[in-house]
Amino acid sequence: MMNLVAAVLLVAIAAAHSWLGERYILIRLFRRTDLPKIRGSEEFTKRTLRFAWHITSVAWLGFAAILVVLMREPVETPTVARAISATFLISAALAFGGSRGRHYSWIVFLAIGLLTWFAS
Repeated sequence: MMNLVAAVLLVAIAAAHSWLGERYILIRLFRRTDLPKIRGSEEFTKRTLRFAWHITSVAWLGFAAILVVLMREPVETPTVARAISATFLISAALAFGGSRGRHYSWIVFLAIGLLTWFAS
């Protein structure tokens, strides 16, 4: 039962982190006129900051999923590995979409996600 409460709290904090971060931090930050131009583009800088912010929430959701899986008896390693895999596959999609493929972290996240999936 404690794992379930912890998982619910993780989902809540992930949602609050993403929503409040967008509303009160990222939007205000993006109004600045002196953002650095990473890879020659202020837009790339903004996309990188946005996906880096939200990927934290994705990680917390992944931990919530693992906590729920750990409630099952017996705990099956492949199921835990698939929750980890899904977290990294979603991270890859977020990194790829957020940067339009220009931030190469998506390649590493995709590799981790696929390797973990196939190992499970």
